[in-house]
Amino acid sequence: MKTCLYYFAPHSPWAYLGHERFVALCRKHGVQIDLRPLDLGKVFNASGGLPLAKRPPQRQAYRLVELARWSAFLGMPLNVQPKFFPVSPDAAAKLIIAARLSHGLDVALNLAQAIMRGLWAEEKNIADEATLIGCANDLELDGAQLLKSAPTASVQAEYDRNTEAGTAANVFGSPWYILDGESFWGQDRLDFLERAMRAG
Repeated sequence: MKTCLYYFAPHSPWAYLGHERFVALCRKHGVQIDLRPLDLGKVFNASGGLPLAKRPPQRQAYRLVELARWSAFLGMPLNVQPKFFPVSPDAAAKLIIAARLSHGLDVALNLAQAIMRGLWAEEKNIADEATLIGCANDLELDGAQLLKSAPTASVQAEYDRNTEAGTAANVFGSPWYILDGESFWGQDRLDFLERAMRAG
């Protein structure tokens, strides 16, 4: 079975827009997902990227247009300027890693989607502990217990490894998919990724 590396940050609207489609594609084509939440701020520092607030006004404005356009095209609810953004993604990323370590890949994928939907469609603060506990509880997990395991050394080590591996693989955005050594940046490249899955 082939494996697709899936680098993403849980505060990325593009990861939110692509997440469910990516998971469905992998299941359709029998591709295993290697889930790798990473620290996008460190990736930006290494690759010359800029956080949103530091980008030129025209780039910020066009980003809003594209988000609205993709939201309408995909039929996915999305607030292009949510109440709790910018937001630190670290606690959410570590919770997703903790979920994978303790409950497996499918649970972690579902939690990632719930967290991203919470930020981009439900006006939730994904840096807030109670919000993260609620997202986990909604999936019938023990959110409080899971949150306790999120700051552990093993979770932090995996978060760091993901970030270092992504940087070494020339990742510079979210979401980022790597299949058979070939990179695909962004949810708008999922058609190309599926072609690669079929070709394999």
